[in-house]
Amino acid sequence: MDRVIKAVSGAVQSMVHPIILAVMVVPMAIALMLWVAVGWLAWDAWNQAIQAYATAWMPESWTAGWDLAWLGLVLALMGAVIALAPLVIVTSLLFAALFAMPVLLKHVAGHSFPDLERKQGGTLAGSIWNAVAAVGTFLLLWVLTIPLWLLGPLALVLPLLLSANLNQRLFRYDALSEHASAEEIREIFEQARGRLFLLGLITGLMYFIPPINLVAPVLSALAFIHLCLGCLLYTSPSPRD
Repeated sequence: MDRVIKAVSGAVQSMVHPIILAVMVVPMAIALMLWVAVGWLAWDAWNQAIQAYATAWMPESWTAGWDLAWLGLVLALMGAVIALAPLVIVTSLLFAALFAMPVLLKHVAGHSFPDLERKQGGTLAGSIWNAVAAVGTFLLLWVLTIPLWLLGPLALVLPLLLSANLNQRLFRYDALSEHASAEEIREIFEQARGRLFLLGLITGLMYFIPPINLVAPVLSALAFIHLCLGCLLYTSPSPRD
């Protein structure tokens, strides 16, 4: 727990650097603009499709006393949020991982872990596969668990758990790939599994808290760099020089 708190604290401190400030809001801003534009362009077709569904397929006992046009609008808005929310999260995280991560890693390693040896245990292919697997798992689980969102509190818990898993799976590999050996990467994934998920949970929560969600991708990446390099520094059998 102490290392997780230290990682979040280190991430917040790192964000005040001019280089980090320059890239801080870019991933989420691009993702929001992209998917809001897509939603705007597709809104008429989407709204009409939902209206048709509400009219043709919903039992009369469900719609009795309701204005179907109003009900269809509400369902269309809810469906748009459910569909676009994971896409915004995934897109912003991918932008952070692909474009911001090298800058962030160089900054954190240079300032907070200058003595760590670069063992280059990760590969470009490994990074690409890690991103594909993380995003694919997230989207699949998001779609499969949508029916469970109707069960009250699960509508709040499930998106948070899925975001936590996506965060830690997406950032942990790239945070270690330059400085750890392949064996050390596997070892830290195993030994720090609980800490990685807890940090994913904390950073995942930030995506649902405006306006913190605007900087959440970069803050998440920084936190995982601090945590993973900190674990690497103290990995067994003895601390790294």
